[in-house]
Amino acid sequence: MEYVTLNNGIKMPKSGFGVYQIPKEECEECVLNAIKVGYRLIDTAQSYFNEEEVGNAIKKAIEKGLVKREDLFITTKVWIDNYGYDKCKESVEKSMKKLKLDYIDLVLLHQPFSDYYGAYHALEDMQKEGKIKSIGVSNFYPDRLSDIASFNKVVPQVNQVETNVFNQQIEAQKNMEKHGVQIEAWAPFAEGRNNMFSNPTLTEIGKKYNKSVAQVILRWLTQRNVVVLSKSTKYERIKENFDIFDFKLSDDDMKKITTLDTKISMFFDHQKPETVDMFLGFIKDRRNKD
Repeated sequence: MEYVTLNNGIKMPKSGFGVYQIPKEECEECVLNAIKVGYRLIDTAQSYFNEEEVGNAIKKAIEKGLVKREDLFITTKVWIDNYGYDKCKESVEKSMKKLKLDYIDLVLLHQPFSDYYGAYHALEDMQKEGKIKSIGVSNFYPDRLSDIASFNKVVPQVNQVETNVFNQQIEAQKNMEKHGVQIEAWAPFAEGRNNMFSNPTLTEIGKKYNKSVAQVILRWLTQRNVVVLSKSTKYERIKENFDIFDFKLSDDDMKKITTLDTKISMFFDHQKPETVDMFLGFIKDRRNKD
């Protein structure tokens, strides 16, 4: 495993296991399998509704001697409906109980909407109290990232954004590095959109190294110093996605992949009004579900 060092001196694994859209009934086993394979970074969120299952897996893994708590790096994210100072603190305490942890390694604000300033101040205070080791944001575009990094006591340690071969976030990463913020990728495979797994450039590079397209993508990201999250419910795929540190892409191959960048999201643009409307719908739909 390779690591990055965050702006507060804490080391974070470069490769992590995400549990977005993994059903509750499968989540515990998947996380246990990920830990067995070697993953130490596990990423969940309040809005995934599987924090408790992640917590069960962590507890079992520690009890079985598969891993020590101090070797794990657990991330969750505060949902928009829990923004504002008091509500954010209350929600993180609830997440901590579900995860069965005395502290959380990283807590992010999930989306750049509503009272994220009040929520961020709550994270700052909880970090000072030792309940959270690192804090950050998710889906913050360069303007909002610069805003929150410039006008708060604590510069975010991490910004988790959609990053894949078709939306490479080159300029956004430069802005993060300027502020000392670590970039972390969600949707590195873009859910297979644009026929990613049959892309001729990626397929050709994979054959050269005797690696799958997925492994090429993940390795390309880590070589860019991007922390990457991958997800699967299949043990062999979980293992394959972890097995990316025994080869290195050449500079030429890194440049070839760079040519695939469209600079367009495979999902949605947070800066468009209709995206805000969409998230309002998500908030209503998810309210009181948990």
